[in-house]
Amino acid sequence: MRSLLQINGLTKSYGDRMLFADVTLGIYEGDKIGLVAQNGTGKTTFLNIIAGKEDYDSGSIVVSDGVRIGYLEQTPPFDPEMSVAEYATPSPRNSDDWNSTDRMAGLLTQFKVGDLDRKMGTLSGGQAKRVALAKILLEEPDLLILDEPTNHLDIDMIEWLEDYLARQRVTVLMVTHDRYFLDKVCSKIIEIDIQQLFSYDGNFDYYLRKREERMDNMEAELARVKNLLRTELEWMRRQPQARGSKAKYRIDNFHDLERRSQVNLSEKNVQLDVKSSYIGSKIFEAKGVSKAFGPIKILDDWNYTFARYEKVGIVGDNGAGKSTFIKLLLGIEKPDHGRFDIGQTVRWGYYSQEGMTGFDESKKVIDAVREIAEEVRIDDKTRLSASAFLSRFLFTPATQQKYISKLSGGERRRLYLATVLMRQPNFLILDEPTNDLDIMTLTVLEDYLSRFQGCVLVVSHDRFFLDRIVDHLFVFKGNGVVRDFPGDYSTYRHCLKQEAREAKNKAADEGEVKAQSDNGNHNPGNEERKRRQAMKLTFKERKEMEQLEKDIETLTAEKSELEAKMSSGEMNTDEIISAGNRMQELVAQIDEFEMRLLELMEKEEAANA
Repeated sequence: MRSLLQINGLTKSYGDRMLFADVTLGIYEGDKIGLVAQNGTGKTTFLNIIAGKEDYDSGSIVVSDGVRIGYLEQTPPFDPEMSVAEYATPSPRNSDDWNSTDRMAGLLTQFKVGDLDRKMGTLSGGQAKRVALAKILLEEPDLLILDEPTNHLDIDMIEWLEDYLARQRVTVLMVTHDRYFLDKVCSKIIEIDIQQLFSYDGNFDYYLRKREERMDNMEAELARVKNLLRTELEWMRRQPQARGSKAKYRIDNFHDLERRSQVNLSEKNVQLDVKSSYIGSKIFEAKGVSKAFGPIKILDDWNYTFARYEKVGIVGDNGAGKSTFIKLLLGIEKPDHGRFDIGQTVRWGYYSQEGMTGFDESKKVIDAVREIAEEVRIDDKTRLSASAFLSRFLFTPATQQKYISKLSGGERRRLYLATVLMRQPNFLILDEPTNDLDIMTLTVLEDYLSRFQGCVLVVSHDRFFLDRIVDHLFVFKGNGVVRDFPGDYSTYRHCLKQEAREAKNKAADEGEVKAQSDNGNHNPGNEERKRRQAMKLTFKERKEMEQLEKDIETLTAEKSELEAKMSSGEMNTDEIISAGNRMQELVAQIDEFEMRLLELMEKEEAANA
């Protein structure tokens, strides 16, 4: 197997704050790796270092000869005066069937970027991110590094990218909060925790199970260390003359145990336990609400009565009017016709994309919160100081003294969430709340919202988040049409696919009837059914499919084990050569089996289409 990049003993710190120490990792051709960690533990820094954008304290990074790295940053840099076409067009390659301009235009159309002459500086953050993503994909680097690639993509585009990365033989290292995306694309998960790198050979679901086992094992090991420490502590406390003749290693052992016992294995999660204020039975009624911007309709004579404790997800293409709808509800925008009748007990809590820019950068974290309230009411019996409240959002006393301008993107979002919840709203409106939040915080937020004794309206492209939170969906179809769908997002997508199949079958049936009347006995519909029947998998092919899946899993496990040994630095020259030869055999076998499996899967899909 071809090694693209080797990391050995990598260490990075900022002042006295250690992010990670003595990290070792090998990235091989075809790897699809997801990097997870809590905000502030160094995920983006790790990617920046590998991409050559940031320096490190010690260790080494060796990139194999000829390997090209493509890096999609969270906020990609660009020349604002360049046109979209100039920025995104890749260098031409002689082997292309299309020229580079055709490929660029085709992919940008897929990414819903139409005007190629537009200046990059006039694009929104989301549009610029999509153009940068298209540019990276068109360059076809050997190693693709992606930092939150799904941010600013609508769900259709996320699913397209998900499918592309899952099917293509590309090498990927990425950070994303989208758990469905991680689960489908990645075959390896690495986690930065307690300044170390832990590797798991499997998808995100596998990682969650194995991480729990690791935490259990570490807790048992920590308990053993603390028992030993107590024994050594008794010895160390004896009179100096009693231990003077003891071996020096015993004293060194004590200090080593003391250091290891300081590890904190408790889950450092945001504590979301702020109770909502009372909400009455009347929430809001929309009566004949219409809104348009020129020819673009957002709502067209929309009527709805919102019920107590409803939790609704808002989905639709970018530009369909989701954010405008929220602003209409809050009174920030005014409808052209109709009105919203809001209940007297409703207390809004609005978490918006624009709200992230509302902080005074020159203020310290604690001062920004104290300006809102010196004390926060958690429930009828519990009140917390502003500092104690911030600690529940993982802001340590030291971090509370930091200037807001120095916070990471994830820390800013946690601070913003804290300032929204501390006002005890009973109707939460969340506009893309999952962007830049780590997976651990997202999980806690989801649990909080599922138990929230109030109403929730959420705009999100995170399918996992929607599935966990909402009871039904407002689907913005465009041209003022809003469909109320009873169910979560996965159910909605399943129904959409079913509707598409039924429409296709209906069109085929109508075409068959017409063909019969036009051509007498000649029946193309029957021929099409016969063709599909012939395409269905045989019993033998189904058994072959099952065996291929098992063989690929076995070979992949052997490959992962071999990678770990090769990355350990413990093999001699002969062992490395032997392992390299076996790695090539494994890669060839996996490729062969995957290609055959793909053929069978495509045949099955075509037969069912």
